Amino acid sequence: MDEYATDRAGAGGTLMLDLRTRDWSAELLEALEIPSEWLPGTHEGTESTGTVSEVAAGVTGLTPGTPIYGGGGDQAAQAVGVGAVEPGIVALTLGTSGVVFASSDRPLTERDGRLHAFPHAVPERWHVMGVMLSAAGSLRWYRDVVAPGVEFGELVEQAADVDPGSEGLVFLPYLSGERTPHADPNIRGAFSGLTLKHDRSHMTRAVLEGVAFGLRDNFALMEEVGLDSIQQVRVSGGGAKSPLWRQILADVCGVDLVTVKATEGAAFGAALLAGVGAGVWASTEEACSAGVELGETTAPNRDTQALYDSTYRRFRAHYPALAPLFEM
Repeated sequence: MDEYATDRAGAGGTLMLDLRTRDWSAELLEALEIPSEWLPGTHEGTESTGTVSEVAAGVTGLTPGTPIYGGGGDQAAQAVGVGAVEPGIVALTLGTSGVVFASSDRPLTERDGRLHAFPHAVPERWHVMGVMLSAAGSLRWYRDVVAPGVEFGELVEQAADVDPGSEGLVFLPYLSGERTPHADPNIRGAFSGLTLKHDRSHMTRAVLEGVAFGLRDNFALMEEVGLDSIQQVRVSGGGAKSPLWRQILADVCGVDLVTVKATEGAAFGAALLAGVGAGVWASTEEACSAGVELGETTAPNRDTQALYDSTYRRFRAHYPALAPLFEM
């Protein structure tokens, strides 16, 4: 008979998990009239869940009997892949969407549900996660509409000649609505403050800054729910390849940004979890110390950071002013 299993980080996404016990909530199952035997067993990311069957081996090419471990959902495994497994180390993914993933040694929740609160793939760890829907996706949309055919590197390089703050131009990255911190599917993107002095380079920089401000919103919300001090932010994703964008992010968020050399992301994190389960390393922390290789560090420029604090306040004022215009 087939046996079914799920990792606890992934199971958190069903909203049927008790965050504190890290297992299915008996109270919720009773309220929803879901028999517990309908659900798979939950397992830590480093815990054995079975072995590869003969049938699965025939389909995948894996060796029958190969041990299987819990692993994690995409972002939990991604966090392991960059070494964000201890409090104080935060993973920032700058892809089509933007993800801020912070580990914690206790469950943290946000009363309005604007942050995801799940068990981590790491035993005895939890995480809070914020997601903005259009991060590097904002830059792709902008390039395709305003400068089709122009390489991203060339487009961003022009923005480096513009002073921080884009001479008053603000971009709102709500092209697909927004998830964190607003949980508003109706809000829309905008350029605000356009004047005759602005050209394409200003608009490009405003896009980079607007995404950074949106990610700062995520950090601010995490601080509100009790996230302890952030020691380091490990950044990955296509947008992280840009030195200018990394500097803007460091200045806006006031944190050190560190790149990682591994490009496999979640797959690499899943492999580290399996290595711990197989006894290659004694803990996930040890696995990350051995396997995660760090790259460049981008430290915030304190003078620029002060300017961005002012610009960020202006950015924040836009949502409450514009949201009523897009109510449906």
